[in-house]
Amino acid sequence: MTELTRSPAWQALNAHYEAMRDFQMREAFEADPQRFGKFSLRFGDLLLDYSKNRITEQTLKLLLDLARERDLPAWIERMFAGEHINVTEDRAVLHIALRNRSNRPIEVDGEDVMPAVNAVLERMRRFSDSVRGGDWRGHTGEPIRDVVNIGIGGSDLGPLMVTEALKPWSREGPEVHFVSNVDGSHIAETLRPLRPETTLFVIASKTFTTQETLTNARTARAWLLEQLGEEAAVAKHFVAVSTNAEKVREFGIDTAHMFEFWDWVGGRYSLWSAIGLPIALAVGMERFEALLEGAHAMDEHFRTAPPEANLPVILGLLGVWYINFFGAETHAILPYDQYLHRFPAYFQQGDMESNGKRVNRDGEPVDHATGPVIWGEPGTNGQHAFYQLIHQGTRIIPCDFIAPVNSHNSPVEGALH
Repeated sequence: MTELTRSPAWQALNAHYEAMRDFQMREAFEADPQRFGKFSLRFGDLLLDYSKNRITEQTLKLLLDLARERDLPAWIERMFAGEHINVTEDRAVLHIALRNRSNRPIEVDGEDVMPAVNAVLERMRRFSDSVRGGDWRGHTGEPIRDVVNIGIGGSDLGPLMVTEALKPWSREGPEVHFVSNVDGSHIAETLRPLRPETTLFVIASKTFTTQETLTNARTARAWLLEQLGEEAAVAKHFVAVSTNAEKVREFGIDTAHMFEFWDWVGGRYSLWSAIGLPIALAVGMERFEALLEGAHAMDEHFRTAPPEANLPVILGLLGVWYINFFGAETHAILPYDQYLHRFPAYFQQGDMESNGKRVNRDGEPVDHATGPVIWGEPGTNGQHAFYQLIHQGTRIIPCDFIAPVNSHNSPVEGALH
């Protein structure tokens, strides 16, 4: 056994699970009419209802004991303080600095990163305003009508998810498209209806050497030059989100139009950085900054709220409970808002790349599950596809239902079906 699984809190949860194996949800609600109130939390406009989980007040107490025994509040503080909690790469984990709207100093290795973060945000504002306002012109003098983001992993999944989620606010901007698959069909079908004279490409690659991204970028470059004919056109139709100025320059992109980010930003968290440039181009920088404001509010809640009132902590502990004690192998994310249809794919990376580990911080093999397989689809389609197995199959599948109070486009007199 490892230090974790032989700890008193873990052993207490093991014993408690034996008493919870045959837990019946219906009986729990019948026995306690106040169950919803005991197991729900609010934060701003968000309601987290976790009363429909296989837990009791004792379960929650034991899970919180585990969090405190593992010193979770201190680890949260270490992250916000810029300590190198990414021990594998010896780096800070500071995506929270990208959305630090309080602008309080956040230091990495003794240097406040906020001036650099704010400088990139200001460059993003100037550039997105110029494209959306029609001041940025292509090689032939026409304004930009379409933006194609070429990236992969976090450089695609996050911006694509948010651009889809915020589509109701994108009608005044250019149409934004995303290409990630190295299969040529993806970029070919994306480019087919577009005009090079009015198309802008955003090449998102930290090192500017990512094989899939550069393959698609070269295809886009050849398409542009085939129709516009002059190498000078590249600088007016390509910008980069990267840190490799030399490679960007070799490609033909003006480095004045290279937007940087930092090695303390993991790809799965990078939509809050310049990787989010296509979001700003789609909805405008004011709304992109509103996105940052919302994220910062949740960051502050995560940093300051006690564990028992902390939404991310509660959700994380429920995950530990299900995958390690009930043996759940998967976790379904089921949004009931069509604009969130790419959220499960985005969150797959966020969770599985973070928790896809088999050793602990000291390099020792673990003897517990580190994370589930994340999957999901918009809930309405799911009801006619895989809910049968969730409801009546033999596997336990924890599910998160994400539901809006109101739809942006309700077909029935302003009310949801």
